[in-house]
Amino acid sequence: MTGPATPRVALITGAARGLGRAIAEALAQQGVTLMLVDILADRLEATRAALVAGGASAAAYATDISVKANCAAAVAAAIAQFGRLDILINAAGLMRFNHAADVPEEEFWHLMQVNAAAPFWFAQAAMPHLLASRGNIVNVLSQSALMGTAYIVPYSMSKAALLQLTKSLAVEYEDQPIRINAVAPGAMMTEISASTRPPADADFAKIKRYSGARPPAQPAEVAAVVAFISSPAASAVHGAVWPADCGVTAG
Repeated sequence: MTGPATPRVALITGAARGLGRAIAEALAQQGVTLMLVDILADRLEATRAALVAGGASAAAYATDISVKANCAAAVAAAIAQFGRLDILINAAGLMRFNHAADVPEEEFWHLMQVNAAAPFWFAQAAMPHLLASRGNIVNVLSQSALMGTAYIVPYSMSKAALLQLTKSLAVEYEDQPIRINAVAPGAMMTEISASTRPPADADFAKIKRYSGARPPAQPAEVAAVVAFISSPAASAVHGAVWPADCGVTAG
């Protein structure tokens, strides 16, 4: 178990930029030791270096998490580096706009592998270590897991699958010393959102239905929710999905 002088250790996927990096920064403020995972090796190292310069303890593991073996290897690297694992944050994600009729098969499966399959493989590999540390998992969903969202159908499917992974694991492990939860962000000000565009002929009335009346959130605002849920202060939270979507799914 984690004692007063024993830092918690977190593995965060998608940690090179955007929300993943913001989560790493938020956990570093709590004194959590970090294993940062992403496919973008150069950006990942820059994130690690910045965190270490700020006083955090962090290591980087660059890999393609769409491959099952790489997920298990990342968990093994965290254990080899730090000797324990207390928190798994599945924050990596891909989103592509497209008409449902035009989605290429390769794109469909890549979204599923990164957004839905990889969190399962990470959870499977991490579970023995999280049980030993009485740790927890936080999956980063999307408001798209909770409502219909046009032009991003495979993305929405993958996030709905991650929602069910969260709830089903929570039920299966309800009698074990682990917590499993999720956060469902809405629109955020990230590089990915800034560089992703709907089809030129999209009906923007359909997009407006899930855009919301408030401005997009900053990654740090959502990261603060993830950091709280993964902390001992949220010890009563298990099997929950916390929207952080500026009210879009409220009704």
